[in-house]
Amino acid sequence: MTGRGRWWLGAALVAFAGSAAELAQAVQDPTVPATALAEPQGAPVDPVGAALQELTPPVAPVPNTAPADVAAEVEAEAEVEETEAAEVAQPEEPEVPQPRQRRPVVVVQALDKITAETMRFEVEVGGRPVRFNNALIVKARACEVSAADERDQEAAAHLEVSLQPRGAVQPQTRQLFRGWMFASTPGLSTLDHPVYDAWVVGCRA
Repeated sequence: MTGRGRWWLGAALVAFAGSAAELAQAVQDPTVPATALAEPQGAPVDPVGAALQELTPPVAPVPNTAPADVAAEVEAEAEVEETEAAEVAQPEEPEVPQPRQRRPVVVVQALDKITAETMRFEVEVGGRPVRFNNALIVKARACEVSAADERDQEAAAHLEVSLQPRGAVQPQTRQLFRGWMFASTPGLSTLDHPVYDAWVVGCRA
């Protein structure tokens, strides 16, 4: 306890002792009416309680901010959930495959099954047809290679293969094949003829 507190406590005790002495003297004095002793004027004063109340510092009320903090947390969680829901709901854009590259020249290989003669030649797309063994006629309509993003590299050509018999007075051209041939799988689309065979080797720029 500080010096000031001790002084106030001593003063309160002295005042209390003085009040008690006056009360005892009044009780012994027959001239003091009984009503004055029974009903004291005003509220009783507690000097000790008053001194302690003066020494006790006032306590400031603590503001209650819990509801505001809880509301802010709930609002933040709601925003996070809305953001996550929007990311999940948004469909991913499909990757657009790159177009296949076209080439102007087709590399073809032909075979005469009777004589075992083979020849590799080039056919220009949309250009003049090429003859093999003066009987087989090959025309090229398109030639494509795989795009850079494709896993398997492939070359495919759209060919028209016809046959013109040798030594005929009035030669008649008969179409043997028309469609796509693939370099990696020549057996998928083949020329069906007992004497001649032809397949795509690749495409060239």
